[in-house]
Amino acid sequence: MYEAPEQDWWQGRVDPEDGETARRWHQVISLDPPAGPGVALLGLASDRGVQINRGRPGAVAGPVALRSALAGLAWHHDIPLTDAGNIRVSDDLPTGQDAYAERLHNLLEQRQFVIGLGGGHEIGWASYLGCRRYLDVITPGKTLGIVNFDAHFDLRTPAPAASSGTSFYQVAQHCEEQGHPFRYACLGIARSANTRALFERADSLGVEYLMDIDFNMASAQDLLQRFLAQVDSLYFTCCLDAFPASAAPGVSAPAALGISPAEVLRVIETLGEQCRAAGVNWLMADIAELSPVHDLDKRTARLAARVVDELLAAFSR
Repeated sequence: MYEAPEQDWWQGRVDPEDGETARRWHQVISLDPPAGPGVALLGLASDRGVQINRGRPGAVAGPVALRSALAGLAWHHDIPLTDAGNIRVSDDLPTGQDAYAERLHNLLEQRQFVIGLGGGHEIGWASYLGCRRYLDVITPGKTLGIVNFDAHFDLRTPAPAASSGTSFYQVAQHCEEQGHPFRYACLGIARSANTRALFERADSLGVEYLMDIDFNMASAQDLLQRFLAQVDSLYFTCCLDAFPASAAPGVSAPAALGISPAEVLRVIETLGEQCRAAGVNWLMADIAELSPVHDLDKRTARLAARVVDELLAAFSR
């Protein structure tokens, strides 16, 4: 189930004539266990949740494709970077999600800011579990907030099995069982992609959301400022189907409209500052729904890599 990182995942151009300032991601990534605080990449190689949700499969190859897109990016950061490998999921989705959560928990204990590489959005439940386990050991009772950039609420009820569309309903149920407040914000919601039942469920659970037609930097930052004032720690997740199909064709359910990639990058650019201003401990981020088999000219992978690069910058600057 655990898949160790491979050097073949990290290949790219080298410009030795320009020295250290010409490095790219593939030249700084470490495949060894982290030796101190830094950033760790952890993949969930799964599209089992997408299949159960009756979406287009293919996201199982997302983590390796995303690494390939990251490999050639110019390196502009000053923080140790580790590849922590993949958890590969078979037909048993809950067992795979639990293994991912445990691996994530261990990385958080090693003082890593974890960036999860999906895989379907079943990564959402796995990431929440890992964050919650960590917090319950280190700071019991602290409120964990989830910010999701997504066209979908992912608040479906398991029918009967959990899927990529049930992650945050599962979180809500877990919060109720454990006596934790459910703090969830979803930005980029498409009215046509969510039934009336899902809107009613979101309202009943107190979900804060921003519609795709209303999304811009000012509206997003305003929502995030209000939201971060209510939480102690943050898990950020970005579903690539939040973006227009022209920019992100390689997903389970391409968006008819989507939200602007440039605006999303601008919002992420200031997210770290907003967390620090609110005293929020930003634990991790992940990217979901990269499906290389449906990707045109690797557009989705390249966009996902750009988002990951901006997430790393926002956390570390």
